Amino acid sequence: MIPNPQRQPVLFLPHGGGPCFFMDWTWGPPDTWHPTQRFLEGIAATLPEMPKALVVVSGHWEEPAFTAGAAAAPQLIFDYSGFPEHTYRLTWPAPGDPALAARVALLLDKAGLPAALSESRGYDHGVFVPLKVAFPQAQIPVVTLSLATSPTGQFDPAQHLAAGRALAPLRDEGVLIVASGMSFHNLRAYLRPETRERAQAFDAWLTHAVESPQPQRDALFADWRSAPFAAFSHPREEHLVPLFVASGAGGDAPGKRIFGDEPMGAAISAYRFNG
Repeated sequence: MIPNPQRQPVLFLPHGGGPCFFMDWTWGPPDTWHPTQRFLEGIAATLPEMPKALVVVSGHWEEPAFTAGAAAAPQLIFDYSGFPEHTYRLTWPAPGDPALAARVALLLDKAGLPAALSESRGYDHGVFVPLKVAFPQAQIPVVTLSLATSPTGQFDPAQHLAAGRALAPLRDEGVLIVASGMSFHNLRAYLRPETRERAQAFDAWLTHAVESPQPQRDALFADWRSAPFAAFSHPREEHLVPLFVASGAGGDAPGKRIFGDEPMGAAISAYRFNG
């Protein structure tokens, strides 16, 4: 099979804390999130061409089935609290793509996965905050995709890996698949002295998993709770699970760590899959 040079990659992006790229951060120095912001600002230049559309899996949207946002003009969802008033007046009027949303749901359904559509879902801050930085012109159509939870609120890694594999064909059609989450997400652990070493250990394990071939990667993610300091890094894993979708969509080849930083003493990473 001849590789498609215009095939879009798959990205796992850290979306920061709340509207952090649009304010002076109050938990640490004002430049706490500047490295992540600069990384996001450079994303478009690394792509083979400007995407025709984005499919964005957000760690801030959970449904019983994988649900694609099918609104034509999604509104912003300010699902954060306690931030300056101006951060609730941010705008990012990227259009939706109902036809692509229907295709996403169909691909998932054909793969035997629970799938649904939402004609009312807007862009939560896991979507609009990082993408307002990465694609400020807001001209590329966006379809958001939820995580899928069990009745007990659990996430099945294998199911999310399978969802990514089901969506992988979209990459050859100019669609950029973006997983938006955080590789470390324990809000109570920031700025604590024990956090740096623990977060670094988990980050090293996570990078090893991402940079492994697909069969090994699947096995490692299926047993991610056995990673060093896994429960400390993710008391609940909704911000990690988007990475499983990215990994599934990323093909057989190893992924690659493309960014790292330690805001407030906790290692975070971004990853890219080109397979």
